[in-house]
Amino acid sequence: MALIIETAWEVFENTDFTINRYREATISLDYYGDSIINSVFDVLYMILGFILSMRLPVWLIVALAIGMEIFAGYMIRDNLFFNTVMLLYPFDFILNWQSQILSP
Repeated sequence: MALIIETAWEVFENTDFTINRYREATISLDYYGDSIINSVFDVLYMILGFILSMRLPVWLIVALAIGMEIFAGYMIRDNLFFNTVMLLYPFDFILNWQSQILSP
């Protein structure tokens, strides 16, 4: 079921609707969709995540997920949380904060 959902998301993420939404609501003005290799590896890493979640303790999976979100948010000012917020309800202060990384 997760594989179907992830694959469906990868297809939906590359539709004109979603691409245009990224361009309108986020700093990704030059976003043209994911490459095929990017989408394939997104699915493969989702599978890896499921395999790890079957073998590792829940607390470690949660800690890894939070840690990766914080790391990506700090390093590149973008992560799943910011992506979701900006797609659903864009905030100017987040857009401005993310834009600052692009400025010298």
